[in-house]
Amino acid sequence: MSSFSTGKHALRALAVSLAKEFGPQGVHVAHAVIDGVIDIEFTQKWIKGQPAEASIDSEEIAEVYWGLHTQGRRGWANEVDLRPMLEKW
Repeated sequence: MSSFSTGKHALRALAVSLAKEFGPQGVHVAHAVIDGVIDIEFTQKWIKGQPAEASIDSEEIAEVYWGLHTQGRRGWANEVDLRPMLEKW
């Protein structure tokens, strides 16, 4: 995981920099992390026998992205992490 973290931190830093640069112009930049198995037809075999809380529901991901899109300008969230409740860090 440590080798993976360098590139991911760079991506987060880029999103923060873009948000600071373009936010005053009304551009909303957000960094979203989806860390887990997404519960869709293709991944059903991977999560077979697991409780629902071991995967991320695709509808819930859509709700989070919609929330980023529709949030008011007085309280922009620029980062969101999505993980299933039972994810082991």
